[in-house]
Amino acid sequence: MSAVACLILAAGKGTRMKSDRPKVMHEIAGRSMLGHVVAAAQTLAPERIAVVVGPGMEAVADSVAPVPTIVQPEQKGTGDAVRAALPAIGGFEGDVIVLFGDTPLLTPATLERLVEARRAAEDPAVVVLGMRPADPLQYGRLVLTGDGGLDRIVEFSEASEDERRIGLCNAGIMTFDGRRLPELIAALQADNAKGEFFLTDTVEAARARGWACSVVEGDPAEVLGINSRVELAEAEAILQDRLRRQAMLGGATLIDPKTVWFSIDTRLGRDVLIGPSTYFGPGVTVEDGVEILGFSHIEGATIRTGARVGPFARMRPTTVVGEGAHIGNFVELKAADLAAGAKANHLTYLGDVSVGAKTNVGAGTIVSNYDGYNKFRTSIGAEVFIGSDTVLVAPVTVGDRSNIAAGSVITHDVAPDALAIGRARQEDKPGWAPGYREKKKAEKARRAQEKG
Repeated sequence: MSAVACLILAAGKGTRMKSDRPKVMHEIAGRSMLGHVVAAAQTLAPERIAVVVGPGMEAVADSVAPVPTIVQPEQKGTGDAVRAALPAIGGFEGDVIVLFGDTPLLTPATLERLVEARRAAEDPAVVVLGMRPADPLQYGRLVLTGDGGLDRIVEFSEASEDERRIGLCNAGIMTFDGRRLPELIAALQADNAKGEFFLTDTVEAARARGWACSVVEGDPAEVLGINSRVELAEAEAILQDRLRRQAMLGGATLIDPKTVWFSIDTRLGRDVLIGPSTYFGPGVTVEDGVEILGFSHIEGATIRTGARVGPFARMRPTTVVGEGAHIGNFVELKAADLAAGAKANHLTYLGDVSVGAKTNVGAGTIVSNYDGYNKFRTSIGAEVFIGSDTVLVAPVTVGDRSNIAAGSVITHDVAPDALAIGRARQEDKPGWAPGYREKKKAEKARRAQEKG
């Protein structure tokens, strides 16, 4: 939509979160609450957008860059926050949406409905998002006119008994005619018990000038404001249910949906199978036909078509698993690039490594990539066979089609088609075991006698 500006209020300290982090920086589905709101706002392709923060909230400003931020010097209410932001949209005559940084479940579809309502034939000066929660608690009530327009917003503490019985409540999100917004903000008074400027009072100011106001009803779950970690968990649950449903409708099979956790940017192809208790951190792409078995933890990774992962696999950022590759139980990958058909099926750590096509990595193999100060990269060629319990001490290159004997410690490059053996020679001592057993039995008997 063109001619839209978005102001996002994020200056609240969120003391009920009991946290040193600003409230809006807490995450759900791998993205900060504020990040979700900014992303929703940007779907409107706004001509202008700004985030209002409080003093000392540089971390919040950095998190939304390059979106500009405006500092609200004092916490004097939502109306004062918009007043502080007006210079950022000075002269803007389109539609201005005011959002809150602690409502991460708001959808782009609802924002579009608010803009459409603002552009209706009645030309309302203000459009308010309303809701009908099962328990209205102490939400402000929306009092309608006889023809269904919005007459006023009444705070619960000031509402009459009849007004408190109104089921339509204020959800907080508001859209304004940009031409009339400065006049409405200038009309606000801090004549209330808190001594704050309330943005909701713009409805009364608009009505006093003979301007229409209207309401768009939305889903209460979308406007769940988060003020505590309990509410943060509730929002996470709602969003995860959305993401699971989206994944299944997109062609993925979730064996036990309630135990699968996605990030907001998880991308799944068709015919993906996901086992129970699987977690996707940010930055994961899974292509078609991939099977991910249960209890796997994946973040920042790309899994190519037809690969098989898990169970109990861990993938860390910048990992790529090639087409048809196999990553098995208790295998950890970090900054690893596995080519098509490569296999690491058991109890293995592959960090800072590239593995060629059709290479087999035996159980217990470790890439020793860190010397206590720096990390080094290992290159393993195609069609290599690495025996079990091998340690590759980086930096090292293993040539194509070479073999590494089980139990080896490889400290220098291996040529293509070579056999590398990096272990001590086995030595057998015939008849040694009986004497050793008798000696140990005697020691055990002596200790028992001394204790007795």
